[in-house]
Amino acid sequence: MTSPIRVAVLGPTGRLGSAICRALLDNPDFALAGAVVRAESSAAGEDIGAWLGGEAVGCRAETALEHAVHDADIVIDASLPGMTVAAAERLAGLGGPALITGVTGFNAGQMKRLETCTDRLAILMAGNFSLGVAVTEALVREAARLPAETWDIEVHETHHKRKADAPSGTALMLARTAAEARGETLEDIATWSREGTTGPRRPGTIGFAVSRGGSVVGEHSVRFLADLEEITISHRALDRSIFARGALEAVRWMTNGGKDRPAGRYTMQDVIAG
Repeated sequence: MTSPIRVAVLGPTGRLGSAICRALLDNPDFALAGAVVRAESSAAGEDIGAWLGGEAVGCRAETALEHAVHDADIVIDASLPGMTVAAAERLAGLGGPALITGVTGFNAGQMKRLETCTDRLAILMAGNFSLGVAVTEALVREAARLPAETWDIEVHETHHKRKADAPSGTALMLARTAAEARGETLEDIATWSREGTTGPRRPGTIGFAVSRGGSVVGEHSVRFLADLEEITISHRALDRSIFARGALEAVRWMTNGGKDRPAGRYTMQDVIAG
């Protein structure tokens, strides 16, 4: 019998982190080997299984990264940008294990530090763990190249009323994919908002529309608009469990049957490519 993949979770108490922990505990192919929380967390020192409302599983929430990853084959990160960067730098110094992060919202300095870590550590950076979103991203890349390479692009996204950032990390990822497919950078061609008398749309730009309300898990649409036709590529998340399932697929790909991926930067596009 093949041994389960031992996974440590960074940020196990949030929506995504707790969903990932539950998915790991429910799947015999995986074992929850460690959990890392902030020192001020109410979960510190608690058994993660019991903290999640189930039975004790013998895995206590640690505040020291080294203690949590000691027996882990890989680390999944669902924390916050600052914690992600600090963990990546520490793991790179320790020589592993590899890191899979679903965190978004990194500033330029944080992203540069993460990129530096990929010289010594395998890091998969996922703007969204959903496999469906990964397929959506691939379709957006193709549409931005051809046949819609000169068409106007608008990105629409809707999330629940508690979401704090806008546009979402997934919306930014999809827009950045479209921009790069056209040989541009998103920061140079994005129109973040429109209000008042804005004048005609500037050719070659990418616009955003954001909605917040209710309990919407996540909806994203990328519209390619020409004078006489339109292509819309969209994805709708119906349940948060899709993100945990995608994270586990990323773990399978990164551990590669026990032959860990070499140091470098990876994405969910690598996962769906097989």
